[in-house]
Amino acid sequence: MGSDYSRMQHLEVVQEGRLLSVSLNRPDSLNAINAALHRELEDIWPMISVDESVGAVLLRGNGRSFCAGGDVKVMADAASGSGPDTGMSDAVGRTTTLLDMPRRLIENQLALRQPLVCAVHGYAMGLGASMALCADIVIAAEDAAFGDAHVTIGLVPADGGTLMWPLLLPLNTAKYYLMTGERMSGAEAHRLGLVQRVVTAGELDAAAAALARQLADGPTLALALTKSVLNKVVRERANLMLDTSLLMEAVTMSSSDHAEASRSFTERRPPQYTGR
Repeated sequence: MGSDYSRMQHLEVVQEGRLLSVSLNRPDSLNAINAALHRELEDIWPMISVDESVGAVLLRGNGRSFCAGGDVKVMADAASGSGPDTGMSDAVGRTTTLLDMPRRLIENQLALRQPLVCAVHGYAMGLGASMALCADIVIAAEDAAFGDAHVTIGLVPADGGTLMWPLLLPLNTAKYYLMTGERMSGAEAHRLGLVQRVVTAGELDAAAAALARQLADGPTLALALTKSVLNKVVRERANLMLDTSLLMEAVTMSSSDHAEASRSFTERRPPQYTGR
């Protein structure tokens, strides 16, 4: 490898020829994203982008799912005030974190020079769905489950949800899924155009690896520049959407509804919302 990826603790990075495979590696938590994994995801894309030994990247998840989204236990701790001490007031610390970290993750992934193929099996929820949809090509298992349920825990879907879903779907279709939190299968995601290919679960790994390897061995400069031009549309939309949506998420993160949703999840009971 041209870069040292050994410090990654929650990402498994393997290179075969010019293909680099990056696997989310918290399988016992369905690859739910905690703070440590979030930081590694922020950091790895710039590392890969300058690695001239890499022609393309395959993003996948170890275990039973691609990514179940944000770690709800961490959210519940934060909502109850028992999360880690940031050294700042709760409001300032939470707002700073919500503005900086998600934006850095999404923007760094979008700035990746090499083609990025994402293989989705099991859950791709919330931030997991956003990361998948920010890839250049998504191949999904027929029975995969895509969704963004931020609203069901009292939050605005800011970390890529409000960016990518309306870019890839008709606007009111995106509104339906983002405002209800309803899931769709990999087959339905393909029918609606959210993903580019759908295969059986047994075929997923081979199909995704074959496509990623084809890109890795392709004309590197032409692929990189084509991606750069096409992603100008996404980066322009990100500049328009991200700051506002992240600020709105910061507002809802401090709401009574979010605290109630987080508690009810861990207590396994229906939430009682008040609109505050």
